[in-house]
This record gives sequence, structure tokens and C-alpha cells, in this order.
Amino acid sequence: MNILQNLEPKNVFKYFEEISQIPRGSGNEKAISDYLVSVAKKLNLEVIQDNALNVIIKKPGTKGYESSDTVILQGHMDMVCEKNKGTNHDFEKDPLKLRVIDDMVYATDTTLGSDNGIAVAYALAILESTDISHPPIEVLITTDEETGMSGAMAIAKEHVTGKILLNLDNEEEGHLLVSCAGGIRSKHVLNVNLEEAGDYNNFLHIAVRGLKGGHSGMEINKERGNSNKIMGRILKSLLTLDFKLVSINGGSKNNAIPREADAIIALKSDDLENAKGLINEWNPILINELKTQDPGINVSILENTEKIEKVFSKECTEKAVNLLYLIPNGINTNSVEIKDLVESSTNLGVVTTNGTKVEFDSAIRSSVASLKDEIVLRSKTIAELIGAEFETTAGYPEWQYDSESKVRGICQDVYKRMYGKDAKIVAIHAGVECGLFNEKLGKLDMISFGPNLYDVHTPQEHMSITSVKNVWDYLLEVLKELK
Repeated sequence: MNILQNLEPKNVFKYFEEISQIPRGSGNEKAISDYLVSVAKKLNLEVIQDNALNVIIKKPGTKGYESSDTVILQGHMDMVCEKNKGTNHDFEKDPLKLRVIDDMVYATDTTLGSDNGIAVAYALAILESTDISHPPIEVLITTDEETGMSGAMAIAKEHVTGKILLNLDNEEEGHLLVSCAGGIRSKHVLNVNLEEAGDYNNFLHIAVRGLKGGHSGMEINKERGNSNKIMGRILKSLLTLDFKLVSINGGSKNNAIPREADAIIALKSDDLENAKGLINEWNPILINELKTQDPGINVSILENTEKIEKVFSKECTEKAVNLLYLIPNGINTNSVEIKDLVESSTNLGVVTTNGTKVEFDSAIRSSVASLKDEIVLRSKTIAELIGAEFETTAGYPEWQYDSESKVRGICQDVYKRMYGKDAKIVAIHAGVECGLFNEKLGKLDMISFGPNLYDVHTPQEHMSITSVKNVWDYLLEVLKELK
């Protein structure tokens, strides 16, 4: 494409553009993993590709750094695949369509994959370099970070020897991340009985649109609307009428706050106008509630074009609506110790109707393990009361603050020297892989930083060109100090 060829640092943006041509959604990482192996071989560097498609590339230290402690440069190769409604883009095979507007890089109508493609680009540029001073380096690029961290879980201790880790999966320049939340996926599954529509032969398609969405950890504190939970409120209000569900669907990733939701309901003709009236009453209510964070919220009734013969039974309709209404969502607790840090939360990210099953997929996060367990137990209890199945998968540990971190001190000193001010030490309510690395590789001295990224996990995702350059310069200075 060569859209980014004139941007600095040249090699960083060269590699970012190259990987943007390779589909790399979570679970579809074979091509990008093979690409990383090919780059390593081209550079005559030692490379390991494991069964989980993680890639470890090793480069000796430069002159004067041969005996320095090995530094792990770490990021993940997968990306969240979100696109605007009606966008003709196949994330399984199509390259991203990059564009530059002022100081920002965007993709067209899709996520950009700067989370965490920029880490991959930084690492490859350092591996290719011949004039950058650095200790021995192990570049560790993992798979499946966005949907379960199974790549990090699969790392073999014998493949990685470094004890200092620079994680490049951070989204705010000048922020040094020193702690993160742990998490787990939870899923409610409701088995439904289908029956002939019969007299319930008037169908309404309810659509929730216009929400901003966002990262379900980093942006949960912004109190943005969750389209699935909004749909739950609407359907709950309609239980005063006699209707039956046909389907509920909303969201596409459990780690993204859902922006859209759809439900099709079946009514007798006598209830049709009353239902339309109740649905339309929700627009002023939601606009008032979300006027600051989601001013574009809209609830509409769309024309139903499906041929419908089967509907949920009345009992299953009530169970599905009540389950959708009751599943936890949003902030559960805020930290008292760390200002402005969300301590625990849930995001009901995806609701899917598939034949005789409705699945409700949530991401639970907490920096306190017992609070994560409490949300899981509450969610399980709701499932038991409704009569739904419940399971949890893809749990990962929190990364606790280390008061004795040497690399944190070095990073703080370098930042102060370069910019004349203190870097901000932060903890975030999102999962990075550092907690798992401590568990899998033994105690590591870790820190995380990166350039300014905006609206990640949404089609509006964009990345600051100036910030990419600033963080590149900073990274090189940090490596120089790790002698």
C-alpha cells in the first residue's frame, strides 16, 4: 500500500503497514505468525514458533552489551475485528485499508489493530536495526491475547530466559503501567423450546444503534451504554404485553462494549400498536440518561424481512428476557487505594440466538481475585434461579504491583531526563499478559508502556503518529540504560 512510507520512524511504520495487510483476528493468526518467522529467518536470527503459534525471536546484545541481562520485548499479534454496520470487509482475508488524517493513522470503517500491532512493529524494527544499542533481546509475540490469552498460557519456560520484560501493550504515552486486572470469561446458556407462531404472526424488529462502544476494561469507567443491557430493559418493559421472542442478538466480542443489538418479537395483532408505543417511549429516556457519553443512542423499529415460523414459548421468552435483564454489567467496585481505578467489573459483550439456544457471553475483570470470584458466583446464582447453564473459561491472573522493581526506576529516570517531568505510574482495569508471565516464567521485573491509541476495539480506532515516534525514542533510551 505504501500509505505510511513517509512517516517516521520509517521502519516502525513499514512493519506496521506490512502486518496490516495480513488478516490477524484472534484465532486466525497462522499467517501473521508465519510472517514473523520469515522476518526472523531473513535477519538470520534464532526463532521459535510453538504449537500455539507464539513466536520468540532472539537477538544478541550489541557491542558493550553482550553480557547484559536479557530483555524481553513483548506484545501480541492478534487484533479485535470490529467494523461498521454494512461495511464490506472480510477479516478472514481482506487487508486493512489504512489512511492518514493529520497526525492520526486510521483504518477505513474497521478497527486498526494498533492494539497491539504497534508493539510488533517496534520489535521488528529493533530486530532489523544495526545501529541501536541494546542488551540481548528476546522478542515474544503471543497469540489470542484479545479473547483468552491462550497464547501466553502456552508459553514454555525453556523458550524464554530473560528476567526483565518490557510489555508494549499500553495505550497512553507517558504512562508506565505497573499492575493490571485479572479476568475470566463467563457464559450463560439458555435452552429454549420453540413452537409454531400461530396467532403470534405480527413481528417487530427492535434495533438499538448509535452507541460508541469501546474497550470493556479501559473504557468501562466512561459509563457508556451497553446495547445488550439496553435491549434487556426494553424487552423487560414489554413483558406487560403478550409477546414471544424470535431472537436476540447483540455485540460481537466480549471484550468490547457492544454498540448494537437486535431483537425480533412476535405478537398478536391486538398488541401490535401498544408494543410500538412502548418501544418508542425508550428514545427520550435513553437520550436523557446517555446524553453526555452516548448522545447518538437510538431505538428504532425496523422492517422484518425474515420468514418466521417458530417462536420461543412464553415461558422461555420470560426466562430469556429476565436473564438478559439480570446478568451483571458495568462497574462492580472502585479501588479505594488507587485513585480513579475500577477494581472489578463485568461486560455483557455478546448475546447470540442459535437455534434452540441463547448464549450470553461476558468478560469479568478484577484486580482483586476474591471480587472476581464473587461476580462469578453471583452470575452462577442467577443462572440457577432462571434455569440456565453456566460456565467459565479463559481465566487469567492479575499482575500485582512490585515495590522493588528496578526496571520501573530506570524507566522513570529516562522519562524525567528526556521530558523534564515525571511519568505517571498507573494500574489499569484491563488484562495484559504480565500476570500470566509471572506465573509461567517465574518472577519477572516488568513494566508496560506504549503510544497514544484512541477508541481501540471500535471502527473509530486511531493512533498518533507523533506519539509513535516519541515512544520509539523513549524505548531506545530505556534499552540503552539496561546495560
